[in-house]
Amino acid sequence: MRNILFVDSALLHEKLLEALGQIYCRPDETVLNLIREYEAKETHPLAKDMLQSILRNADVAREQSLPCCQDTGTPVLFIRKGEDFCLGDGDIMSTIESALEQGWQKYHLRRSMVEEPLFERKIIQDRPAPVIHWENVPGNTLEVKLALKGGGAENMAAHYMLPTSTTAEEVVEKVVTHVVNVGGQPCPPVIVGIGLGGNFESSALLAKRALLEPTGRAHPDVRYAELEQKILNEINRCGKGVMGLGAGPTALAVHILTEPCHIASLPLAVNLDCHAHRHTGFTL
Repeated sequence: MRNILFVDSALLHEKLLEALGQIYCRPDETVLNLIREYEAKETHPLAKDMLQSILRNADVAREQSLPCCQDTGTPVLFIRKGEDFCLGDGDIMSTIESALEQGWQKYHLRRSMVEEPLFERKIIQDRPAPVIHWENVPGNTLEVKLALKGGGAENMAAHYMLPTSTTAEEVVEKVVTHVVNVGGQPCPPVIVGIGLGGNFESSALLAKRALLEPTGRAHPDVRYAELEQKILNEINRCGKGVMGLGAGPTALAVHILTEPCHIASLPLAVNLDCHAHRHTGFTL
């Protein structure tokens, strides 16, 4: 017998609005703790000052309910909808759009999306235009993961279709070289999401999903956990430091997600998140 769960759209609306306020105005505490650890041991004056500025900015955002960055980003949602989950008085998409629009007004967020990408590029004034990835799953719950991706970090993404002879050391070199070369453009220290496997499009989604993993977690496969740590160490050894100014941490964490892939393929995608690392999630 199916156990269908009916939920009022007002509850979903409330949770989305709360999530927006959290990630815009209350930066990720795990990330802030990592920055505090680096700041405490940093000896380079400029890097120490920049880390302190990041922490002060986070305090002001939290205390005054202000966005922690002027680039309020693209809302990206990963939604796992149970087959037996239903809104009793509306549809999920309309509720999401309504909650995001109210959040944009309530928190005085910048309109950053354009209607048409190439010619006119006029700013969309009446809605935030989210990017949503849906997955239907068994059960009667709705799991929502929300991220806000600023243009600076998102523009520094990379994708490679590698030969199947590629070694783990070559993957490390590819990722490290990319993160080092982009310098201060993604507002480091960054979180590095890596997608390995799948195909052209799914590897990119893996990299973005990897950013939503608990910050600093180790991969359950010890081989990939070691790869994550090696990439992080090499980025911080070779990288250009806080905001690309030459000293301090370039990356705070590296997360890898994998999927099966074709015998002739080895897709590799890299997606970066700035130090604000605006993400959260909830389940109804």
